[in-house]
Amino acid sequence: QLQLVESGGGLVQPGGSLRLSCAASGFTVDYYSIGWFRPAPGKEREGVSCISSSGRSTDYADSVKGRFTISRDNAKNTVYLQMNSLKPVDTAVYYCAARRRAMCGMLFEEYDYWGQGTQVTVSS
Repeated sequence: QLQLVESGGGLVQPGGSLRLSCAASGFTVDYYSIGWFRPAPGKEREGVSCISSSGRSTDYADSVKGRFTISRDNAKNTVYLQMNSLKPVDTAVYYCAARRRAMCGMLFEEYDYWGQGTQVTVSS
């Protein structure tokens, strides 16, 4: 059974950091591009970042460029999202998703498999 499980969320003060993990089971992520998403006003989910199956290509939403970094360790079947300089507006449930394509995309409609999400709260 194909499954994605997010972890690493929590409560952090503005300016702090968190690292989210997306662990896959039931399949190998080598052939899948992975995206991170969060709810946004007027959208069901907005793309935060994504990474190609090889890890050589990444993309970021303008709102997180320079603060978030996506990476993957295919040997561990896990994708990470390092979030630095967090702001209150980053508060959301973060979901990871997978699609069996080499290149990633930032549209949630393009993804087939989803995790249950992990809550990130940025507050003083």
